[in-house]
Amino acid sequence: MARNREGLLLLLDVGPSMHGVLPQVEKLCSMLVQKKLIYGKNDEVGVVLFGTEDTRNELTMQLGGYEHVVVLRDIKVVDGDLIEDLTRLPRGTVAGDFLDAIVVGMDMLIKKYGETYKGKKRLCLITNALCPIKDPDAGTKEDQVGIIAVRMTALGMKMENIVVRGSLSGNADQRIMDENDILLDLFSQKSSAKTIYVDSPTSLLGAIKTRNISPVTVFRGDLEISPNMKIKVWVYKKTAEEKFPTLKKYSDEAPPTDKFATREVKVDYEYKSVEDPSKVVPPEQRIKGYRYGPHVVPISSAEWETVKFKPEKSIKLLGFTDASNILRHYYMKDVNVLIAEPGKPRAMIAVSALARAMKEMNKVAILRCVWRQGQQNVVVGVLTPNVAEKDNIPDSFYFNVLPFAEDVREFQFPSFSNFPISWQPNEQQQEAADNLVKMLDLAPSGKEETLQPDFTPNPVLERFFHHLELKSKHPDSPVPPLDETLKKITEPDAELLAENKSIIETFRRQFELKENPKLKKSTRRLLREKPSGSDDRDGDDGISDAQAINFIESKPVTKVEKIGDLTPIQDFEVMMSRRDSPDWVAKAIEDMKKKIFNLLENSNKGDNYPKALELLVALRKGCILEQEPKQFNDFLCRLCKFCQEKNLGSFCDLLTSKALSLVSKSEAIDSDVTDDEARSFLVKREPKDED
Repeated sequence: MARNREGLLLLLDVGPSMHGVLPQVEKLCSMLVQKKLIYGKNDEVGVVLFGTEDTRNELTMQLGGYEHVVVLRDIKVVDGDLIEDLTRLPRGTVAGDFLDAIVVGMDMLIKKYGETYKGKKRLCLITNALCPIKDPDAGTKEDQVGIIAVRMTALGMKMENIVVRGSLSGNADQRIMDENDILLDLFSQKSSAKTIYVDSPTSLLGAIKTRNISPVTVFRGDLEISPNMKIKVWVYKKTAEEKFPTLKKYSDEAPPTDKFATREVKVDYEYKSVEDPSKVVPPEQRIKGYRYGPHVVPISSAEWETVKFKPEKSIKLLGFTDASNILRHYYMKDVNVLIAEPGKPRAMIAVSALARAMKEMNKVAILRCVWRQGQQNVVVGVLTPNVAEKDNIPDSFYFNVLPFAEDVREFQFPSFSNFPISWQPNEQQQEAADNLVKMLDLAPSGKEETLQPDFTPNPVLERFFHHLELKSKHPDSPVPPLDETLKKITEPDAELLAENKSIIETFRRQFELKENPKLKKSTRRLLREKPSGSDDRDGDDGISDAQAINFIESKPVTKVEKIGDLTPIQDFEVMMSRRDSPDWVAKAIEDMKKKIFNLLENSNKGDNYPKALELLVALRKGCILEQEPKQFNDFLCRLCKFCQEKNLGSFCDLLTSKALSLVSKSEAIDSDVTDDEARSFLVKREPKDED
């Protein structure tokens, strides 16, 4: 067996106390094998059952004892038959002894790989540990566990213990449970074993890491505190998004009976001249280009190599700051863990001292990182201390990438406290909302948190792997429905909602919902019917709000894609009101800015000033309605500077006389009114001087 392959032995308790949870165990083990068929098709897996009525294992035949332990499958390369075996586990009739199963599993691994093999060997025990363990012939149970644990360590074996408890375990003898928990804890202390307790079907499905990913360092080198102080560190990925397996192109041209056919598809590209489509352009005559306005700027590969930023591989400390200054939403990308280089005691001491000092002072560090030589970008991130709770685990750091200014998205929203009192919740409404939140708390006091990330599988991925397994046997099989256990991850708990129906009903009664009829036009489109800067007041007195709105909605809507010269204000307002793409608002604002600049640049003795002022007023109003005050404020400052440079002081005087100012914070907040209020305001309003 190659060193990168894994030998795994599943030790499954099928005794009477496990019957209620065996369907979930079958799903878990099947999911594990399905992923191995994709990511570890050369791994070898065996299955041992305990708690069975029969006895079938080599140790019983050779030494006697080890009763009610059955080898369901010897250790061999994974295949589709193994999934069939795991989906039909037999139900046992006697109490299972997990120590006997562990010894049988160790014996199988030794006979398969020998005692000197140092590759990956793993035992996975799934039980509720509710049945008593037989007393040994000599010594105590703890002594027996100690001997087994030392032997496992010497042979390089690892073990995972999945213990089913809580609502899944039913009634049990507390004394036996405590005794078995102590024995399992001894394995964790004296060998490379890990014990996980689960109390729900969902957490059981996520208890085993169905795909083993070997840790690979992102960085090995120095953490440079100063030019005279450096710490040897390694950096690993802590979290990374699990994605779908890569789909490849295969050909069905080869005969199905040809076992040696690769069926691979190779894709070649040819570049041909536009002028002469029959002429192929060779690589040396091709060059990449970048659009710059209406032009394409060609850049050769040699120029691009020169332009590339090539910093030296390093991690440098920039400084420290209070942890409260780094907000959670600043974190970008995946999380890395930074540890002292293994085998370097002085580095471990330095990392531990630094982490504990930062923890005590509530500080975080800001680092500049270049993970590898030749990397084209520099990463700036925050280093957060991770002080270990156990003495046998060294201290470390978590590293999160921070955004640059170009990465931050600033969105301005009005403060809830600025709304009228009638728009804010009263005491009864607030209490109903508080009770609803408490009811849906995933981590209530005295109970285990549900949907913990470490124990919650991705339902989309699991459904995909299940469908892939079905199609491997039946090519025409449809996509299966989402498993009921996985559905609890994507949908609210029906039982919880039923138990707290009164709380939900109280919350519903406290907030009266009224149907909001869908109107064909938004507030912004209403501006088109009465352009900014218009002094036409006729017709308002004899028309009601509803009539005005109906009249506006009855007019045909034309899509405007640019601001023209004939009706620029109307074109601007129509573009601002378009909702078929989020880009129209930004395009309308930019086009209006260009239109104002063009009017001022081409003005003869100020003849275009009144028209430019009308456009500026319309731009200000549109930016307020679309919650883009910063766009207008920045433009107005830029416009004033432009007028000074071009000696257009008379236009600045015109702005001053009309009291056209920057958009204030209160104006931006007050603009967030309902559609009905805005329509009423626009139909009835009297034009101001600056209009």
